[in-house]
Amino acid sequence: QVQLVESGGGLVQAGGSLRLSCAASGSIRDIGAMRWHRQVPGKQRELVAGITKAGSTNYADSVKGRFTISRDNAKNTVYLQMNSLKPEDTAVYYCDADVRVYFAFNAYWGQGTQVTVSS
Repeated sequence: QVQLVESGGGLVQAGGSLRLSCAASGSIRDIGAMRWHRQVPGKQRELVAGITKAGSTNYADSVKGRFTISRDNAKNTVYLQMNSLKPEDTAVYYCDADVRVYFAFNAYWGQGTQVTVSS
């Protein structure tokens, strides 16, 4: 019923930038908070940044000042602008969103997009 599709990942040199997008589609009545996470093989998935419907944001300490989360409510899309990338930012990046299809909000996840930062 609801799909989240990420795009924008790829290979970039250290110090470079990437912009990730995550578009939600399907039987959507409302979207609440939207978030970006990342995961490295063998490690737990970690929250990178989140944004409420009103635009309030929060970031992991490791990305503050380098990453910016934003959203376009008209397009049901969340973005992650990543600047000054470091090799340790290499991971699969996932988005998730709190989506209301009928009465309650439930979390839906995208399939992930690979970000690789070379040194």
